[in-house]
Amino acid sequence: MRLAYDGSGFSGWATQPGRRTVQGSLEEALELLFRRPVRTTVAGRTDAGVHARGQVAHFDLTEAEYRALPRGKNLTEDQALLRRIRGVTSRIGGEVFVHEARAAATGFDARFSALWRRYSYRIADGQHRWDPLTRSTTLWHPWELDQEILNAEVQVAVGRHDFLSYCRPKDFATTIRTLEEFCFVRKDDGILVASLRADAFCHNMVRTLIGAVLRVGDGQEEAGWIQRRLTEPVRDHRTRMAAPHPLVLEEVAYPDDNQLAFRAEATRARRRPEDIQRI
Repeated sequence: MRLAYDGSGFSGWATQPGRRTVQGSLEEALELLFRRPVRTTVAGRTDAGVHARGQVAHFDLTEAEYRALPRGKNLTEDQALLRRIRGVTSRIGGEVFVHEARAAATGFDARFSALWRRYSYRIADGQHRWDPLTRSTTLWHPWELDQEILNAEVQVAVGRHDFLSYCRPKDFATTIRTLEEFCFVRKDDGILVASLRADAFCHNMVRTLIGAVLRVGDGQEEAGWIQRRLTEPVRDHRTRMAAPHPLVLEEVAYPDDNQLAFRAEATRARRRPEDIQRI
């Protein structure tokens, strides 16, 4: 499935007891459709309040469940799947919309087959750019930022690094990532938009990188702050996160179908604890 959602009313993607989440709501809808529990795997777990425009997830059906989807109507299985999923997810209240649902190619894994993920972060810098109609997806920053200073600061982060200073590490998981793109572009409406693309992101990595560069843009830290934090990777009181609501998972890219299984296995190998120790 390729789906989008407004994360404002959710406690993130991942299912949590007693909390409303995107995964929990989606799996409740799928259980209603297939009359059994259905577990989803997602390309990138988003935090509370974070949105998605191009999220990807997969789930497993039996051959019989898939073939029975058209129910005698003049529809392909994939056409019927999308129509019926949209029907049950409409009960979520319009906060989640499924753009595409179809049978996946052999070897596909929404998480491990992905080549890269891209996020955007919108900033309205200066009160003259504050628009109440877009406040739920835009950071209101009190004064104007210098785009050239921000771009000069973040270029050092592009490449393969240990991003421990910029994430919340998990047990038995590496904090080494390859950041392929990090830049700021001012759009025609004056909004400053950060774009970040990586093979994968650690927990809170995007928001912490944004928080760090904003400290430089505000003059709270001198130029080279991003570099200094990368050189001495440590998570401490200087690790600050930007607000979640302007962050959007924009797209996830995958290799050609004949490379899906190979990509998934190669990614899993890099995430195994014994391989992490060697990195």
